[in-house]
Order: sequence, then C-alpha cells, then structure tokens
Amino acid sequence: MDEPVSKTRRKKEMHALQDLGEQLVALNAGQLEQLELPESLHDAVITAGKINKFEARRRQMQYIGRLMREVDAAPIREQLEKWRGNSRSHRARLHLVEQWRERLLADEAALAELLQTYPQADSQRLRALIRNTQQEASVGKPPRNFHLLFYALQELIPDLR
Repeated sequence: MDEPVSKTRRKKEMHALQDLGEQLVALNAGQLEQLELPESLHDAVITAGKINKFEARRRQMQYIGRLMREVDAAPIREQLEKWRGNSRSHRARLHLVEQWRERLLADEAALAELLQTYPQADSQRLRALIRNTQQEASVGKPPRNFHLLFYALQELIPDLR
C-alpha cells in the first residue's frame, strides 16, 4: 500500500529541488544549453542570474523550485555531478588511469599490455613520457612529465559506462 507522503518529506523534496535550481543559476550559458531544460525553466534560471535584490531572488528561486517539480531532476543532477567530477564512472576511470600510470612506471612489460589493450595508443610518446618521468623522479625535479603521462593516459582510456 502507498502511504501518504508527510508534509515534512514534501518540504524536504521541494527544498532539494530549489537547491538544484540554485546550482542551475550558477551555470554558464553553454552548460544551460547542454541540459536542454524546458523553455520556461531555462528563462527563469536566466532571469534569476540577473536579479541582485535578496527578496526578489528568493521569490525567483521559489518559482524555479516550483518549475523543477514538473521536470525529471535525475538527469540534471547526474550531469551536474559529471561536471563536478563526482560521478562514479568518472572516479572509476580516474582510478583506472592512475593504476595504469603506476604500473607503467613500475613494470616495463606493462607498456606492451597497455598497447595491446589500447591499440590506438602512441607508443613512442608513452615511452618518452615514462622515461622522462623516471628521470625526473631520480633527479628530484618537479613532476611535470608525471602529470603529462596521466593526461596522455586520460586521453587514451575512454569513459567507463
């Protein structure tokens, strides 16, 4: 049986939608376009970004919260998390990239395995980055190539979905 939703729970849900609206107001125009919001919500978010007066902004945020009730908020939250880098798949991918970097620096055979797993990889560039990273570490230089190796692997390894 469906139990009736308490007033407290409804208010929490409305505040959560209003908070999500606050996050939408903080986005730039390009990001708002990517979200493909309904026109009324999009216009309300743009308007809220232009309002400076506290009470007027509060009312506009309540209006955005009301409009958010008509929209499925899950894809919006998911995209915002992805942009913030908090999504699970994003974190898992970064961990995978980090593991590959550690393996490449520790074991010479790991490069062959990486090239077999990702045949599109530029083997010469990776070899040079690995060699330069190891030289940096032995001399005690700042880890410039260490970071460049991470970025190269990040370009190489696709999103986990």
